[in-house]
Amino acid sequence: MTAENTPARIGKSVVIRGEVKGSEDLIVDGRVEGTVNLSESRLTIGPNANVAADLSAKDVLILGQVKGNVVASGRVELRAGCQVEGDIRALRLAVEDNAVFRGKVDLTQSVSKGHDSQTATQAGGIF
Repeated sequence: MTAENTPARIGKSVVIRGEVKGSEDLIVDGRVEGTVNLSESRLTIGPNANVAADLSAKDVLILGQVKGNVVASGRVELRAGCQVEGDIRALRLAVEDNAVFRGKVDLTQSVSKGHDSQTATQAGGIF
């Protein structure tokens, strides 16, 4: 039996076209085209990932390639070596040296539509 805290994984040989939705943490190391929506969970785009999709999650960590908009009710992290082409909307943004980003950034207190003030209050701490 797997541990509850273990994130789901899309391996590097997997290609998904369409919509990915879920309520658990997800690591994408393959190719995804379409949309990824994990409103209550953490999304990690691995170093081998090639994503052409709009991403929406509580927190987003990007190590690979993303073409699409990123919306997070919490934090977005762009790690060294990643390439992101699209707009980012989040409460917080961290960008490491050698991360490539082309797009606009909107760091607002109300990112998601339903529980804005509650999420902003809960996400007030620093990672």
